[in-house]
Amino acid sequence: MESKLRFDLHTHTIYSHGKGDIEDNWVAAKAAGLETLGISDHGPGHIGFGLDPKKIPEMKMKARAMAMRAGHEGGPNVLIGVEANIINPDGQLDMTPEQLEQLDFVIAGYHFGTIGKAPLKAGLMHAAGFVYSHTHLSAARQRDYNTMLVVKALENNKIRILSHPGAKADFDIPTIAKACEKSGTWMEINNRHGCLTVEGIRQAAKYDVTFIIGSDAHVPGDVGKYDEALRRAVEAGLDLKRIVNLRQE
Repeated sequence: MESKLRFDLHTHTIYSHGKGDIEDNWVAAKAAGLETLGISDHGPGHIGFGLDPKKIPEMKMKARAMAMRAGHEGGPNVLIGVEANIINPDGQLDMTPEQLEQLDFVIAGYHFGTIGKAPLKAGLMHAAGFVYSHTHLSAARQRDYNTMLVVKALENNKIRILSHPGAKADFDIPTIAKACEKSGTWMEINNRHGCLTVEGIRQAAKYDVTFIIGSDAHVPGDVGKYDEALRRAVEAGLDLKRIVNLRQE
């Protein structure tokens, strides 16, 4: 039995630091046979290349243009979302509730390059995460703090997808999976990053959570790619029916 990706909600464009415009990603998504394409550029809290929220109406206009094109020649519909940044100790994301209301969906995750409302703590977290990503050494206190940030964000926001859980720093995946179970948030198996890892998938699968594969495409040619994420899911022994955007043929 062959698996096919139905939709890809995690793609980036020139509105943050992707290399293609919305139309370029749409063309790639059509070639990949996707039903739906999600545009989820980085939130404005990312220093250097975060999304300008004032551009959201422009992005939605382009999405409507692609919908009209799809009506004539076929192709995926387009949803406009964001990959918001989790950094503030109280769980607040880097977009206001009013800005989030303009979007079709919200992805959220932890990234380097954000400072939030507690710059010193953010800097220390980034430094610890950088060390962990290169050495896998981490203090229990830092791991607890990292995990608390994500849990509070899940509790205080309507997050559809938690992006690449466990990437860039040390997190307690079972605790995060339990919070995703409670909030109904999908846990991403990211094709570009190594997270969820094979072990992370095994740990999260013990909870009643739904998984989703995201290409995390930064160039149009990567839109709809899922082979590496699928390999990890299979190695982890995950029931592939639990991956919401995977179709068995």
